[in-house]
Amino acid sequence: MNVQDALSDMPLVAILRGVRPDEALAVAAALADAGVRAVEVPMNSPEPLESLRRLGELADRLVYGAGTVLDVPTVDRVADLGGQIIVAPNTDPEVIARSLARGLVPMPGFGTASEAFAAIRAGARYLKLFPAATYGANHLKALKAVLPSDAVVQPVGGVGPEQMAEWWAAGARGFGVGGELYKPGMAPDEVGRRAAALVAAVRRLNAG
Repeated sequence: MNVQDALSDMPLVAILRGVRPDEALAVAAALADAGVRAVEVPMNSPEPLESLRRLGELADRLVYGAGTVLDVPTVDRVADLGGQIIVAPNTDPEVIARSLARGLVPMPGFGTASEAFAAIRAGARYLKLFPAATYGANHLKALKAVLPSDAVVQPVGGVGPEQMAEWWAAGARGFGVGGELYKPGMAPDEVGRRAAALVAAVRRLNAG
């Protein structure tokens, strides 16, 4: 499964901040069962590279990669483990360029028009508006008036099922969801239940 197909099917990235390697596979499998097709393991989680290695067992069901990626060497380590996405809280042209060179899809974080255009110039097309709750949907609506039509903006941070419709109306075409979906130690069946609700909410938006 490639990133474009995964996010076309379900434009939702599950953020597993704090996940441990011994639980990563079961949690990700529950997400896949619920219809999630993209998983991010932030680099400030316990042994994130080992979690990513284990997620390789689900490569036929979802795409996966790292979040909170702040430097080029981390991009290489994720690529070597078969990761396909590189998510960052900031816009770093070197991280974006290395991701593309290794065949990964960068998802840099941005807050302003300047950061968004810097990310686009570097080659990114999936843009993470972070932290979304700080900026609000009206901020995105204004930015969409000037961003290229092929730029896909994904609000991240404080976005749950109740807020998704407002963001979608403002121009979002994907979401990154963390605490609303997963917290460290949460049982896979609970993660799956939460994921099913989020997937249903996104499908309603996509069908509208």
